[in-house]
Amino acid sequence: MDSAFLSSVPQAVAIWLIIVLLLAVAAATVSIPRVLTEPTPDATERQRYADEIAVAAGRAAGTVRRRRAEWEAAQAGVEQAWAAYEKADQACRRIGSATAYPLMSRRRKPGENVDRQRYLHRAASALCRSQDLSIDQLNDVFAHRGWNPRLHPVQQEAVLAQAARAHRLSAWYAAVERERAAWRGVEAAAEALSSLRSEAISAPLRVGAPEPVDQQWWAEQWSTAEIRAAA
Repeated sequence: MDSAFLSSVPQAVAIWLIIVLLLAVAAATVSIPRVLTEPTPDATERQRYADEIAVAAGRAAGTVRRRRAEWEAAQAGVEQAWAAYEKADQACRRIGSATAYPLMSRRRKPGENVDRQRYLHRAASALCRSQDLSIDQLNDVFAHRGWNPRLHPVQQEAVLAQAARAHRLSAWYAAVERERAAWRGVEAAAEALSSLRSEAISAPLRVGAPEPVDQQWWAEQWSTAEIRAAA
């Protein structure tokens, strides 16, 4: 009986060893996926940064679209301003040809200067309403700053046409400056978008990568407040 018991001991030990080994393998199998799936704090922070960059890139794309629409509107404004200038220039040339010959001088009737002044005011007001004269020019007309209200209506038309042409040319120059500024805005927005898109592409690739040793050392040496103060 003792010999039977002694002969069964190695078998029992072997069975227990197998059971312990199986339990160890099972525990390792359960723990390994958790270790692999649970992100480290650094990986979580980098994933958050990658998501923020992707959102910023989307907003930058919207900014580019808005800036380009503004530039296209400014470009259309340049074309409209030039067409208005050409129209004013043609009118000025036509009126100038009609007034090429001097008017016959005669004695003015009583109150004729007042009528001429009223005509000048009405004609200038009409041109201002059609945006052929600026508000400042109209104020000069009513204040008689650089304007002679006693001129004959034909002569006043020529002077008004020249003022309208000058105003339209000035408006074209202003439209060109707005178009250039709008294009600079498009270029700046496109450059920002390109930078953000490059960062958005590379950021997810660095999510699972360990942080470089030199960056870890730098983060340990400097706080956020100290970095801003140093900058």
